[in-house]
Amino acid sequence: MLPITERKQIIDLIQREVIPAIGCTEPIAVALCVARAAETLGAEPERISVRLSANILKNAMGVGIPGTGMIGLPIAVALGALIGRSEYQLEVLRDVTPEAVERGRRMIDEKRISIALKEGIVEKLYIEVEAEAAGHRAVAIIAGGHTSFVYVERDGEVLLDKRTAEADEADEGEVPLTLRRVWEFAMTTPLDEIRFILESKRLNKAAAETAFSGEYGHCVGRTLRCDRERKIMGDSIFTRILSYTSAACDARMAGAMIPVMSNSGSGNQGIAATLPVVVYAEETHASEEQTIRALALSHLTVVYIKQSLGRLSALCGCVVAATGSSCGIVYLMGGSYEQAAAAVKNMIANLTGMICDGAKPSCAMKLTSGVSTAVLSAMMAMDDRCVSPVEGIIEEDVDRCIHNLTAIGRDGMNETDRLVLHIMTHKE
Repeated sequence: MLPITERKQIIDLIQREVIPAIGCTEPIAVALCVARAAETLGAEPERISVRLSANILKNAMGVGIPGTGMIGLPIAVALGALIGRSEYQLEVLRDVTPEAVERGRRMIDEKRISIALKEGIVEKLYIEVEAEAAGHRAVAIIAGGHTSFVYVERDGEVLLDKRTAEADEADEGEVPLTLRRVWEFAMTTPLDEIRFILESKRLNKAAAETAFSGEYGHCVGRTLRCDRERKIMGDSIFTRILSYTSAACDARMAGAMIPVMSNSGSGNQGIAATLPVVVYAEETHASEEQTIRALALSHLTVVYIKQSLGRLSALCGCVVAATGSSCGIVYLMGGSYEQAAAAVKNMIANLTGMICDGAKPSCAMKLTSGVSTAVLSAMMAMDDRCVSPVEGIIEEDVDRCIHNLTAIGRDGMNETDRLVLHIMTHKE
């Protein structure tokens, strides 16, 4: 068992990274930044200027905003100013009403909102909001994390400035992990210390079940439960894993007013890290202890991989999240650390290179691809079948494999990221 101080560090890390969110986290983070700027201004803004990094812009263009029936950033910005409360963090828009939506529409129609790309920054997660009213001006900036405010100003008076210290603070708050340390934590930590992870099961399963009874996005989850699809794919643990995972994503990307448990700033990552493990545990009658440990393993594996990948990248987050759930499933199958490491290698060998082309309803299809590979990778690992070090980017050491994956997603796919954004913003 890890020493209590190390366990507490890791528990604090999980509790920072695995949090509830309503709606796609990129437009919601923009709404959060707008809310803080409006609060600092002390009045309803007459004009709002929003400047964003390319990755935020890419992920915020095509998703539904909860409680509005509308898509995209303008309504998120308007509602952030009108009813957003920054203390709610990634649930900033939970007080939305039809009246607020109508006021938001008027704000958009009156052209009081401008949204642009922030040029000349290297930070992939960057949101800058300037709000003006009655001759007063307030600025708020989020950078590095979806809820990480680094700068706040009102009428030239700086109220918060963490921009220069941001990198140092991030390093100080970093908890060094390896896959073996993740495994040891999940397997040996006293249950009462990690029981809170069951909230991810409750929230994300409820999101999926909401989607089964409605029309959300492309209805990928519901489609997988139809008679025609069952005749093709059968009715099994595997198909239920796929339907639950994709259904929760359907609802979230369509703007359903329901919270999901996110991971590392992404609701879809939280869904893919949770639901395959939950469904497998329920279908195999796993104990509560096994479910808790599997979920802790899955979520902490995702957090570990994201430490070196970064919050946003050109690599689809479902690759990372499904890698976590593959480890959780290996454990539920009775597997060892070595077999979990083999599952990680199998995942990296298969899914590296899946691009992120923005958050949108069809993300449910990518999650389905990711978690289907998670199940395959776990089954192969349990049969002691693992991609060998002579193949592609796989190495003997699993942590080096993970860093190869994240180097490709973080550095190697930057040009891909730019090209994807160009295509998305220049459609005819």
